[in-house]
Amino acid sequence: MKYKLPRGTQDILPEESRKWQYIEAKAHDLCQRYNYKEIRTPIFEQTDLFARGVGDTTDIVQKEMYTFDDRGGRSLTLRPEGTASTVRSFVENKMYGWADQPTKLYYIGPMFRYERPQSGRMRQFVQFGVEAMGSADPAIDAEVIGLAMDFYSELGLKNLKLIINSLGDKESRRNHKEALINHFKPRINEFCKDCQTRLEKNPLRILDCKVDRNHELMVDAPAILEFLNEDSVTYFEQVKTFLKDMNISYEVDASLVRGLDYYNNTAFEIMIDGVGFGAITTLSGGGRYNGLVEEIGGPATPGIGFALSIERLLMALETQGIELPLEDGLDAYLVTMGDKAKTAAPKLLHQLRHEGLKVDADYLAKKVKGQMKAADRQQAKVVLIIGDEELSTNSVMLKSMATGEQELVSITDITDKIKNYKSE
Repeated sequence: MKYKLPRGTQDILPEESRKWQYIEAKAHDLCQRYNYKEIRTPIFEQTDLFARGVGDTTDIVQKEMYTFDDRGGRSLTLRPEGTASTVRSFVENKMYGWADQPTKLYYIGPMFRYERPQSGRMRQFVQFGVEAMGSADPAIDAEVIGLAMDFYSELGLKNLKLIINSLGDKESRRNHKEALINHFKPRINEFCKDCQTRLEKNPLRILDCKVDRNHELMVDAPAILEFLNEDSVTYFEQVKTFLKDMNISYEVDASLVRGLDYYNNTAFEIMIDGVGFGAITTLSGGGRYNGLVEEIGGPATPGIGFALSIERLLMALETQGIELPLEDGLDAYLVTMGDKAKTAAPKLLHQLRHEGLKVDADYLAKKVKGQMKAADRQQAKVVLIIGDEELSTNSVMLKSMATGEQELVSITDITDKIKNYKSE
């Protein structure tokens, strides 16, 4: 074959896309209950948006972005994550001036990162994410975490594990940064080039390094919790209290730093422990990003959010043997006998579809036996048979695929009859 699927992408075929539709519908429904409104942003933005928002010391910006110049010589980048684009739209459209605050948004869409494709990690992938901007109340941190946990639990996932940490405010992070520099600097030459580059600018990224994660200095590196000032400690304690009140279990992990520069105060990850993943694996993550709106050109505005991979979610569902309650089959399949019936079929099909029914018919001139087999393959609840005799009496022969019983039904009554079978 001349053309093949680009590496790191996938075709989502009809049987699989039904699962995506169900999951996306669940996300829409849950966000409506939490009063989050959908936002849809472009799949490419100015490159500088991600460099400033995500952080130029991150792996995403340094190694993984799909960046290109357009015909006007402008540098554009396919979005590697959704927060920066959402915040850009928040600023550009002056959402901070809307009457109802905080501004609560969510998105579902494709993201792009150039990295080695592996199970659950694609170069084009789909994220469901939530952002709440305009409130510094720790209660909304708990709300965002609760929404993420509800999403997974309502889909049936078990063995979920919520990990939380505090990255502190600016003062706390500044003190922690100084301690990290003093800790790593004497032996920084033992670390990878990326870590050496990050030492002075953003030493917190060293703790997230996959290359040197087993280095002995990682074990006793200064933890951010040791440097939290009184305000940061109080804030973190309030978040934990709200989670307890909501009966959401959690573990505090002082090594959790997340992979993006914009996080501060609350950071969290939701993990799953189960056969098929090998070890405990992260399903989603997020946190607070006070300061990001200002970085992108807006007024001082606190924010918090999370994002999760739909692909990784599907893997988790499969690993735990969870079957989504998808609607299978057609309500009816129309079988025609003779040219007159075939000519009359489109009108009847259109009528039934207009009444909200899922119906189909043969378009390959199959014989009656072949049409019946097609009805069976597509799990039709009933078969509607029309021939010359039925046309002459303005009726249809209705056959139940479950019992084999048949009855002659008037065209005017056929919709109600099918709906009766549908409700059984």
